[in-house]
Amino acid sequence: MSARSNPKAHVSLDMNLLVTLDALLAEGSVAGAAQRLNLSSPAMSRQLARIRHLLADPILVRAGRGLVPTPRAEALRERLRRLVLEAEALVRGDDELDLMRLERVFVIRANDGFVGSFGAVLASCVEAEAPRVRLRFAHQDKEDVEALREGKIDADVGVIGAMGPEIRLQALFHDRFVGVVRPDHPLVNAVTPQQFAAFPHVSVSRRGRFSGPIDDGLAALGLKRFVSIAVANFADALAIVRTSDLVAAVPARLTEAARSGLASFELPVKTDALTISLAWHPRFDADPAHRWLRSVMRKACGQAAR
Repeated sequence: MSARSNPKAHVSLDMNLLVTLDALLAEGSVAGAAQRLNLSSPAMSRQLARIRHLLADPILVRAGRGLVPTPRAEALRERLRRLVLEAEALVRGDDELDLMRLERVFVIRANDGFVGSFGAVLASCVEAEAPRVRLRFAHQDKEDVEALREGKIDADVGVIGAMGPEIRLQALFHDRFVGVVRPDHPLVNAVTPQQFAAFPHVSVSRRGRFSGPIDDGLAALGLKRFVSIAVANFADALAIVRTSDLVAAVPARLTEAARSGLASFELPVKTDALTISLAWHPRFDADPAHRWLRSVMRKACGQAAR
């Protein structure tokens, strides 16, 4: 095939287009990719048009209110992600990480309890060591490994179950459940298993579950509680508790600041300890900036414990 008959023969490759395509596939939207790369939406749209022309493929197509990748885009995703990471490492220099000059946005998926308890300390640590680094906390609506695999998030924090053999997992700290009620609640003076089970409860579950380990502990004593409300986050549970007779059970360290002004007590039933872990994809194992992020998160959790 001659150069004249091949429309791609005279195309000058712009590496920025590969970075842009990587962001578009990771975010699944023009607006999200624009925010990730600090571009305007019109500028991102123009970049997408150039990519479509270069690859002779629409890349992202409309599906309902969102965009989905074409088969060609899906086939490129993993190879492109590796290429972009290798290019970033090449430019950055694996052994020459300058934190004072590092400019990067790290996306951390975590629940409201972690952000409220450790967000300020983590921000202070980052500002002191790498003032140009920015953190974006993503809502922990589900525990999907794809977000880590596709690079949509850099790290996942929480009580993390099995996410696949390739995902790296490291414990940050251990926590335990405590009971929480309003300051003038009858349970403030005495908390027996019977009294604990006698009041209505609010549970915290992203999946909307009304039962859990506490119910197993009560069942072992021949008791059963009534969970009248299930919410998706700790903040909502504590807001309900403040103005009602309901009882909540929440992790102690993850909600320490949020429980201010409420009465807390040790649960009258035994539950297993919670392990709050940090998860990441192995593609970041050797990335100096990501190694620093992991270390500063461990440091922040340690400082907040003091």
